[in-house]
Amino acid sequence: MHNTRKLWIWLALICVLSFAALGWVGREIFVHAPPIPTQVVSSDGQVLFSEGQVQQGQQSWLSAGGQQLGSVWGHGSYLAPDWSADWLHREAVALRAIWAQRDFGAAYEHLQPRQQAQLDALLKTELRRNTYDAGSGSISLSADRAAAVAQVAKHYADLFGGEPALDALREQYAMPANILRDATDRQDLTAFFFWSAWSAVTDRPGESNLSYTSNWPHEPLVGNTPTTGTGVWSIASVILMLGAIAAMIFFHSTSHEAGDPTPPKADPLFNFKATPSMLATRKYFYVVIALILAQVGMGVITAHYAVEGTSFFGIPLGEILPFTVSRTIHTQFAVLWIATAWLATGLYIAPAISGSEPKYQRLGVNVLFYALLIIVAGSTVTGWLGTLQNIGNDYSFWIGNQGLEYTSMGRVWQILLFAGLLIWVTLLGRALMPALRTPSESRGLIAMVFLAALCIGGFYATSLAWGQKTHYAMVEYWRWWLVHLWVEGFFEVFATAVIALLFTRLGLIRAATANSAIILETIVFLFGGILGTLHHLYFTGTPTSVIAIGAMFSALEVVPLAMIGVEAWRNYQRSQAAPWVRAYKWPILCFIAVGFWNVVGAGLLGFTLNTPIALYYMQGMNMTAAHGHAALFGVYGMLGIGLLLFCLRGLANHGAWSDKLLALTFWSLNIGLAMMVFMSLVPAGVYQAWASISEGVWFARSPAFVHSSWMETFVWLRVPGDIVFALGTLFLAIFAGRLLIVQRNPAAVASANAFAGKTM
Repeated sequence: MHNTRKLWIWLALICVLSFAALGWVGREIFVHAPPIPTQVVSSDGQVLFSEGQVQQGQQSWLSAGGQQLGSVWGHGSYLAPDWSADWLHREAVALRAIWAQRDFGAAYEHLQPRQQAQLDALLKTELRRNTYDAGSGSISLSADRAAAVAQVAKHYADLFGGEPALDALREQYAMPANILRDATDRQDLTAFFFWSAWSAVTDRPGESNLSYTSNWPHEPLVGNTPTTGTGVWSIASVILMLGAIAAMIFFHSTSHEAGDPTPPKADPLFNFKATPSMLATRKYFYVVIALILAQVGMGVITAHYAVEGTSFFGIPLGEILPFTVSRTIHTQFAVLWIATAWLATGLYIAPAISGSEPKYQRLGVNVLFYALLIIVAGSTVTGWLGTLQNIGNDYSFWIGNQGLEYTSMGRVWQILLFAGLLIWVTLLGRALMPALRTPSESRGLIAMVFLAALCIGGFYATSLAWGQKTHYAMVEYWRWWLVHLWVEGFFEVFATAVIALLFTRLGLIRAATANSAIILETIVFLFGGILGTLHHLYFTGTPTSVIAIGAMFSALEVVPLAMIGVEAWRNYQRSQAAPWVRAYKWPILCFIAVGFWNVVGAGLLGFTLNTPIALYYMQGMNMTAAHGHAALFGVYGMLGIGLLLFCLRGLANHGAWSDKLLALTFWSLNIGLAMMVFMSLVPAGVYQAWASISEGVWFARSPAFVHSSWMETFVWLRVPGDIVFALGTLFLAIFAGRLLIVQRNPAAVASANAFAGKTM
């Protein structure tokens, strides 16, 4: 266990091989992605869509809200439909109705079962036949299908325009009228929606009953059902996961690590004096709390739109804060405040670890703070104004809202954020360099912190990998590099190494043990995590190899979580190791909560979705939201709050510290999150999955189902949990405000203590 050189070699080998495989898969996606036609023509010579319209329509959809307004191929928000599934169903029904009138002179619903069966068989044959001609780059449709396409296209053009007859439907979708003011943009949009649905049903060249999206979405009308590979690889992944968990438990039980050291008699950090750059990080943590409050507020508004659409308890809030904006802020701020907490922690601990303060370090920390503040505020304001004013595709991509979930800020802001992250890595590196150059038991841990930080800064470059005309399948490929590998990968490695460093500085963990344990944990995590990224891409126009690789490696992602409970218990024991450790009770309890939510949110709810057969029916449903909330806040959010509290402990007047307020914060956040997930999101997800399995994705995402009495009841059941959770954020803000008041006026310690007593 202590031969770290071998572990470092294994880590390097796994990273090189895994990223090589991920790169190869990216090439395969690029080569075998659904072809984008130069034109779509009918058999009678009518041109339905011309060259460039699909790519331009993709931009039109993204500028109108994109993944914040429904989804395509299952990725996006859940209130409006999945447009690919919705188009496919509407086109199938329209074409069947045309044939029923042509052949039998009656509506389909009035035909005899034999006649209906005849049309059903003809429908599957017509829609699954691949008529793309690689030589000319055109897709040819029969005259009847062209007529059906025209009907559906008119519906969407009217919907994204201002047709009064569709006002009620727009209200259910939480979208304003004239969201695309230009008729050309609306026509281009229909080309993109048609192409996304065509890719979902048309058989791949040389294949039978296998579409470009591996038969997603589930649509019985056209024969879209799970492929054999979807079922086989799901079974194989479960078997692999169980075997790997058994191996992990066996390894853990046969490995004999040195026990924790005898803790010091007093807090080693009690008399530590923060350097000027460390003190400069205090404002970062207050911005983190402000972002948390804003994110929770936007979450409340966004959830309520699921009931009223464009109003908030009768107030027409949607006119100035539409659903697409509130949801963008809610998802974007979640990533930003968590990342800011972790970045600030790195800047805080670096001088403490090295024991030196580089020249101009404080200036760099301050410059970076205001640069990040400008990026957050600027991207939010320009995105909001761009959505309200419908300024256009180019503005949305470069300055406004790109319409991509978790990566929505305009390209200019992404470039600036990338530059900011590189500055952060530089500041962190120059502060850590003395410690990296000095041989010590902790040097491996410090190296892991710096390498993870280097990856955090460098891998944000993947947000610049796609352009306005990039194929949608490749946009999703690169987007998940950022969302999965950046947030769920290297940030987690960074935070885990930082926590280990903090425990070693407190004398609660042996440095040698922590060194090898962190490298081993990183090996296990990245071995499944890098290629496990592909489980997000099963049905996004990717080759079937993605299902096989993604299923097996995403199963391995669950394996290290099997031992998280053991680590959480050991952290709890460490919190009881000595009386002085109680000063760090709440940061440590946050780390313990991370273990709980890792098992429940990332493990239990995550693996509920990870197998291909499960995701086939539940992609784009509320079960995904349940996993997202439990994992994102429960794991990364609680980790961020724990780090925040640890740093504030060293930055604040100890007399102003209120364990009572932190107790209210901790339990309100965790209980509120559990109520939100298990009283609302999970029941809604199960109910919606039932509809998806029995009727199809289109029905599970239809307004008739989403606004049914049961689904709206589940929305209202979020309210108790939301209230408890929101109270937790308010207690955190009061706690932090109290620290700030006392910091500026030390004489206020007594009155602050009195206030804290009254709150109880």
